[in-house]
Amino acid sequence: MVVGEISQLRNLIIIGGGPGGYTAAIRGAQLGLSVTLIEQADMGGVCLNQGCIPSKIYTHAAAKRSETPHLQELGMGSPENGFNLQQLLAYKDKVISRLRTGVERLCLDNKIEIIKGKVTFLAVDKIGVENGHQFDIFEFEQVIIATGSSPMLPTAIKEKGERILWPHELFTLEEIPEHLIVRGQDYMALEAASSYAALGAQVSLVMDEQGGFPFDESINKELTRLFKKRKIKVYKEREFISIKETDTGISLTIQTDKNVEETIRGSHLCVSGTRTPNLDAIGISRFGIDQTTEGFIRVDGNMQSSIPSIYSIGDVTEGPMVAVKAIKQGKAAVASIAGEHVEVDLTFMPVVAHTIPPAVSVGLTEQRAREAGLVVRVSQFTLGGNGYATITGKKDGFIKVIADATTDIIQGIHMIGEGAIDMSSSFVQLLEMAAKEEDITFPHYAHPSFSEGLLEAVEGLVGQAIHAAPDKKKDLLRI
Repeated sequence: MVVGEISQLRNLIIIGGGPGGYTAAIRGAQLGLSVTLIEQADMGGVCLNQGCIPSKIYTHAAAKRSETPHLQELGMGSPENGFNLQQLLAYKDKVISRLRTGVERLCLDNKIEIIKGKVTFLAVDKIGVENGHQFDIFEFEQVIIATGSSPMLPTAIKEKGERILWPHELFTLEEIPEHLIVRGQDYMALEAASSYAALGAQVSLVMDEQGGFPFDESINKELTRLFKKRKIKVYKEREFISIKETDTGISLTIQTDKNVEETIRGSHLCVSGTRTPNLDAIGISRFGIDQTTEGFIRVDGNMQSSIPSIYSIGDVTEGPMVAVKAIKQGKAAVASIAGEHVEVDLTFMPVVAHTIPPAVSVGLTEQRAREAGLVVRVSQFTLGGNGYATITGKKDGFIKVIADATTDIIQGIHMIGEGAIDMSSSFVQLLEMAAKEEDITFPHYAHPSFSEGLLEAVEGLVGQAIHAAPDKKKDLLRI
């Protein structure tokens, strides 16, 4: 190994080239900072190369395949048209390569120094970077840790075999599993179950003893119905007892809260939901940085840790392990370093799953609103009454709105159905602005469009939705 003789000084070093890291790097350059970005693998991180992008390619493909009956109604498509997995894999690789090249080009265009290598902290202001036989030492004024997280096996699974898969490994399989068992209830688990069922696999979804679907109760109920309709077997609140892997399959034993044991046999098991921050390998813990009992780095609203020179973003911090959090935190961290004051507030972060159809929850669920002691009005508009949903054949789902009856301020917006992902940003914006009912009913809405469903859901709070039957109970207040 060749060791650099002297330390090299850098203004800002970002460790990790995932969505949080490269976003922070580009924003830092825009704010006039001199930025060095260090990534030991591929630019874009796990999200672009293994996780978010590949999974959404599969959910997109699965959604398109599920449209075959409607396409036949329109005079297109044929039940004889097969599904070519190899072609999907090739498309996935093409998209990933194109996006990764785009990220690399953006960094170069912004004059960001990119270094490939494995980082180890040598002091609170010094790191070593190993790349093959080369080892360089860098001193820095500030550093942002954006090293992400890694999946963990549940305690019942002692070791990982070839048929036990992480979610990202589903997108490298050369054939569709005969019977895929999915363990978990996070968005990756739900998307894997929904997608692979649409692509032709038999699917069983097993949630642990703590969990159910992560949305408003009405959406959870609708997801259960839709999964049953698509022949996805759902096991809720099950404890893992044991697992046996053979050359031909998986045998999983689970237990209900009534101590009744069940055995599920499948060809593959996908394990999702439990992850740990990637911090041990970089050696930051030995310098006394403040961490939670789970190992996450504690940060303030500007993403600064207990060590002033060190900022942390994304999965190494507390909170949801999603790219949207990392991106927001990355921008806030470099803004703080550049002398601005930008805090991160995760209150209205949407809970999103690209299932078929997609589902979104923003703000308070009806149950949490009641538990908070609010007197609320609740309205739910079914997409079956929406003209554009009928045109497109995407009538499954609804939009649910929860408002404080004393102030008319919207407390929560929840949707399952086509368009939910794109509309979620509007839901977040409305809640961030503390919008009242009239703030939603006043503007114009394109016709026909899925967005009209939001208008009608809010109008339904006072029994005035046009394309919904009158509420026979005539009681829109719920406590």
